[in-house]
Amino acid sequence: MLENISKYHVVLASNSPRRRELLGGLGVPFEVKVLPDIEENYPADLPVAQIAEYIAREKADAYRPVMADDDLIITADTIVVVDDQVLGKPADAADASRMLHMLSGRTHQVITGVCLTTKTLQRHFSVTTDVTFKSITDEEIDYYVTRYQPFDKAGAYGIQEWIGYIGVTSLSGSYFNVMGLPVQRIYVELSRL
Repeated sequence: MLENISKYHVVLASNSPRRRELLGGLGVPFEVKVLPDIEENYPADLPVAQIAEYIAREKADAYRPVMADDDLIITADTIVVVDDQVLGKPADAADASRMLHMLSGRTHQVITGVCLTTKTLQRHFSVTTDVTFKSITDEEIDYYVTRYQPFDKAGAYGIQEWIGYIGVTSLSGSYFNVMGLPVQRIYVELSRL
């Protein structure tokens, strides 16, 4: 499948082991290449629904000066949104606990922005998934944060980890998007290149 992209050298611009696993599941050969010190800032007045896609495009633009002619760069950014507030990666255990308390007993959105970039084209999009958590106890939050140290995850949780097993009561949208890469949509977009 996806023979149409065989002319490209696919590069996943992410250190995330989850994104590597998910992209690998599509059967697309790729290399991981990450540039150091790419800023993940966005304008303060940018609508929340556009933030992840904006950051994915900014990441892609950082690769343009070092791209080979046959490179196809895949960049992504994931945010968690509750009450129109963006939850990125927690700074420490206290921040992770604060975020999980905010998500407890509520529905939030996970938005992943993706950008596909070659020398001659750029496609970008975002995918939103609604996730509902049960009321999570202080003890459960402490256990998860201490055991799993979710400091590299937007919203301080991985749905594929213990907290997802015991906490998620419903999901509307792509499960893989919540893990960090909406592979179904990426497959569709790659097939259109």
